Amino acid sequence: MSPLLFIGVEMYWCIEIDQCTMTPINQYSVGAVLRLLLMRYLNHFLLSAALLVGCAETAVPTAELVLPTTAAIADVPELPTAIPATATVPPTFTPVGMDLVVATPLGDFAPTTAATYTPFPTATPSNTPTITPSPTPTETPIPIPTDTPTAVPPPASGNYLPNASFEEGWYHLNGRPELQIPNQWLFEWDEGPNTLDPDPWNAFVRPEVRVLSTDFLPAQEHATFIWNGEQTVKVFKGEGAISYRLLTDVELEPGTYLFSVKIYPDLVMGYTPSGAKIWADDVLAGEVRLIADGRSEPWMLPNFGQRNVFTVTFTITEKRPVRIGVAVRGRWAILNNGWFMDDWSLQKVD
Repeated sequence: MSPLLFIGVEMYWCIEIDQCTMTPINQYSVGAVLRLLLMRYLNHFLLSAALLVGCAETAVPTAELVLPTTAAIADVPELPTAIPATATVPPTFTPVGMDLVVATPLGDFAPTTAATYTPFPTATPSNTPTITPSPTPTETPIPIPTDTPTAVPPPASGNYLPNASFEEGWYHLNGRPELQIPNQWLFEWDEGPNTLDPDPWNAFVRPEVRVLSTDFLPAQEHATFIWNGEQTVKVFKGEGAISYRLLTDVELEPGTYLFSVKIYPDLVMGYTPSGAKIWADDVLAGEVRLIADGRSEPWMLPNFGQRNVFTVTFTITEKRPVRIGVAVRGRWAILNNGWFMDDWSLQKVD
């Protein structure tokens, strides 16, 4: 122990012993008290300084770091080989009762694996008996009426026209269902520019032809359009200008003949509020011309909305086929350009 430390300890104990005496403090003078206090604080200061000096003089043992010596590396045993890919990996633990939901960011969809196709086993066909086809029957064509009727001998009834009242059936001209032509009659029509009226609206169009029986007409119209037998011919076109000819060939002996036709011009330009027909108001809306022995008579103007009878007389000097018929035209495309025909005749008068 250093002398400074020893002096401090002695002074400390002297002061402590002095304080332990029960001497009343009023027996000391002020100077004595101050000296005592000064000595007390000085004693503490010296004691602290002695402790610091003593700690500084005391040797602190130092630790010596001993590094390991380098030794030869022993042979490392060979590590076990990696687990093959086919080894079964134990399943991870999944708590029971917990729903594990993995959120997928919007727009980032994980592709699904397409299922592989497993083909079905190839079927082995069984021995199927061969079918021997039966011979196909040949079709016997049905004769179709020709467009040109054959000439017929004079009838016993006195009417030289074949199928004069259009009761003996009809055929489809050129296979067109809208053209029902009476048997043993020809039908011709004009189609294209109308020289009577250059307006494109009034160009000639193909008309329609029907052979109508009482079953296809209202009962109140039977007497209006059928004048002999149970059928009539209607040639018409809605909102279309038409020009056509209905013809037949007849073999005649020399003599004078009277050709007579009955025609009803059903030329309608409108209807009243009650449904009544309004007839065409121009007399040129419908015209009729008779054709006999290659001659065409002048155009005639019929009365619309009623039956008209037209006749022509001609003479031949030798036996031969003669073409007989009627030409009709409606030069304007009115609402209904219709014509009914029935009960025609060709009589020998001389």
